[in-house]
Parts: sequence; C-alpha cells; structure tokens
Amino acid sequence: MTIKDIAKACGVSVSTVSRVLNDRPDVSDENRRRVLDFIERTNYIPNNSARDLVRTKSDSIGLVVRGVGNPFYTDIIRAIEQEITAAGFTLVMQQIGESDDEVKSGAVMEREKRLRGLIFLGGRFDYAPRDLALLNIPFVCCAYSNRYGTLRAEEYSSVSIDDEKTACQAVQLLIDSGHRRIAALLSRTDDRSISQLRYRGYTKTLADNGIAVDESLVLCADSFDIRGAYRAMKRALAAGTDFSAVFAISDVMAMGAMRALDEQGRRVPENCSVVAIDGLEVSDYITPRLTTLCQPTEEMGRRSAAILLDLVQGRGENRQVILSTTLRQGCSVRAL
Repeated sequence: MTIKDIAKACGVSVSTVSRVLNDRPDVSDENRRRVLDFIERTNYIPNNSARDLVRTKSDSIGLVVRGVGNPFYTDIIRAIEQEITAAGFTLVMQQIGESDDEVKSGAVMEREKRLRGLIFLGGRFDYAPRDLALLNIPFVCCAYSNRYGTLRAEEYSSVSIDDEKTACQAVQLLIDSGHRRIAALLSRTDDRSISQLRYRGYTKTLADNGIAVDESLVLCADSFDIRGAYRAMKRALAAGTDFSAVFAISDVMAMGAMRALDEQGRRVPENCSVVAIDGLEVSDYITPRLTTLCQPTEEMGRRSAAILLDLVQGRGENRQVILSTTLRQGCSVRAL
C-alpha cells in the first residue's frame, strides 16, 4: 500500500496524507482523523513506524551516543537501557561521530520517534539557550557537564564527574611518588571540553606543588583515540623529550602511549610511570595493569535515566549531579 492508496481510500489528496504522516499543522482535524484512523485500521507502516505516527502518546526515550565505538560507554548504555526498560519505556539509540551535532541529531529523533525525553551520552560542554531551541522535551547530559556554557541550572540536567578535580588527583599521585617531569597526554588544551578541563587540573596541580609547566611535556594528539595517542607519544620520544611519568586523560590514550613507550624500550613502570582516568575493564588486563581513577559508569547511567524519567513523568526538576571516582591501584606507577 502507498500513500496514493491511502489518499484514495480517505478521499483526500496525496499531499494531505504526506502532511499528516509528517505531523504538519496545516491539516484540518477531520482529515487528520480520517487518515490516522485508516492507517491504524490497516496497519500501514511508513518509513518510520505506523505505531509512532498514530499513537497519541509515545513510550520512547532517545539516547544519542557521541563517539562511535568508545569503549567507555558500554556499561553506561547497559545501565541506561535497564532503567528505561524497567520503567516501561522503549529506548531508541543513535550513534554519531565525535564531530557531529548531538542536539540536531536528538531533535530529528524527537520529531521522527515522538520521544518523551533524551539522554545525550557525550557532547559539547558549551551549550547556550539558542543551541537547545530545537528541543521540546527534557534531556540529560550524561558523562559531561555544561562547564563552559551559559545555560542556567534550571534549564538542563547532567551527571558527570568533576574532570578538573579528578585530573588533580591523578597528577598529585605521580608527584607524591616523587615525579616532577610529568608529561600530559591529551587531545587539545583549548577544546572547551574534557581535554581542556583535565589539562587545567594538570597545570593547577603542578602549580600547587611549585612545578612550572613545561610546554614540551604537553603532548597533544588532536583526538581521543588510541592511534592518536600512540602517534603523539612517538613524536615526543623521537624528539628526545625528557619525562619520568605520563598523565593520560583517558585509559585508551594511556594504552596507546604505553605501546609507544614499549617500542622505544622504555618499560612501564621501571622507566616511565603512567596514570590515567576512566577505569576501563580492558585496562585492568593489560601488562602492566594500568593505575587509573575509575568513573562510576553504571551509577552514571542509572542516575541519568532516573533523572530523565522523573522529568518525563513530572516528578522532579532539572539538576546537576557530580559523582566521585575511585583509584584503581594498578602496576603502572613506580615511586622514585
């Protein structure tokens, strides 16, 4: 069956059927009812889903995951799905690239799937009110905050760690172990995101301990992936950069750095200590086991879902939640 068949059966034009299917306002109530009733009776399935189009109230919650294949998100997604499903809702997930706009993607999902709410897993740290004008439903920022944005607290919800504070803890661990030549491995120092926040923690901790920042020890990979980290470390080693320890802003980047160090004959931790942030399961099984500050990923997912469900069901207000990390003492740090 095509929309031409629907138009003929309902005694309306093809354009009217199209407007109804796309939820356009320029259709009379009578024609809209006639088309939707026919679709429901015949179980017609258009591109998106007849069920989404004809029901008056959706049970769908959207999840937009920014950064395809990021292993950090696995446990978070599982926890979100469990909470959403247990509450009687359906989770609709879409993965986008690191440079894609999560808000626009979410707005398209909202319109096509008639979402009740949205969770953004990973995203920008600098939203302004105009950026969110496309959204007409409650949303939660999961695993990041709006640290560089201009939204008022009552305009958004978030669940994250304190990235700057956690970076301070990681770098202080190295300093307490006797290290002073500490390299920082990150994406960029000015990305107004996680990399910049953790870099600020690095510089603050050095300053608090009377250690000057050496720009040659700031290794920028221009990405968050393992290959970029590997290449950045290879460049530093080829340039003869002198350091006794590395603070990597993520476990993935730490593992890329450790591979480069090993290839150059610098054993971890005998010749170079490494500490990171995230707590990926895989980093607990490499040799040596990575010392890292673990994010509470399952709790992060559960809390994000709980906040959104409260908003959707009118039980709560927007709020920002900061969770604590825990140190997983591996074997990648040596005291000098």
